[in-house]
Amino acid sequence: MGPVAETSRQTQSANAAHANPEGSFSARLAQLAARIEFRRADSDAEREAIFRLRYEAYRREGAIAENPSGRFADDDDEADNAHLIGLYIDGELATSLRLHIASNRGIPDCPSLHVFSDILQPLLDDGKVLVDTTRFVADERLSRLYRGLPLVTIRLCVAAGEYFGGHHLLAAVRDEHRAFYIRSFGSQVLCKSRPYPPLLKPISLTTVYFPTQGAELYRRYPFYRSTSFEQRKLFERPRHATLHLNDESADTPGPMGRKQADLPVVPSGDVRLAG
Repeated sequence: MGPVAETSRQTQSANAAHANPEGSFSARLAQLAARIEFRRADSDAEREAIFRLRYEAYRREGAIAENPSGRFADDDDEADNAHLIGLYIDGELATSLRLHIASNRGIPDCPSLHVFSDILQPLLDDGKVLVDTTRFVADERLSRLYRGLPLVTIRLCVAAGEYFGGHHLLAAVRDEHRAFYIRSFGSQVLCKSRPYPPLLKPISLTTVYFPTQGAELYRRYPFYRSTSFEQRKLFERPRHATLHLNDESADTPGPMGRKQADLPVVPSGDVRLAG
């Protein structure tokens, strides 16, 4: 390809990106996602690494008191419906979050219920399945290198929504992070800030109602689609009491449905998101 043709191709690509910035950004996120491994923390070493990442992240933001152990864990980490998951970039732990699946046909409890019971208990009584996201933390260095990490990490919540037939994808977030969820996912605020011990800063509660809003998430971020195999690898635990609800949910299942859930994941790539 000659220099004139190459220049023309680059100009066309730049114009296309400018004309469709959302599509371009989503494509870069998909390429980042292809370098990432989501890993359920089953071993003591994996869990310990997550607890230490949590401590560093929360201390950096002044959200917890100093602890000589250098780790941050609580009883909710040991619940039978808890899923601790790490996101690894090229084998290095970059982010982590914790998911609890709450339902009156499974385990009707989750961390956010302890603080927002007046809002969440009626949803459980109505048969809704809650995917409760807490303890979302990121490595400081890697989050600066890869600005799309929060968006990519949320893919775990969407996959859980599909697998468990989730209705509400909940996120307990601090005030300074709330705008990110509203802007990026169309989240609705269920409750403004309340004290959330042992955190030192108050927490608000947001939700995405997955049966109706999930299709828009997939439109904006196509790489959020996950296969049935991937979902089982992340969430299937026969020895625990977590209930797989997707095939039995009384309300609408996830927007992908069972057939779409078997779509192939995004092909591999290698790109860094510019700061």
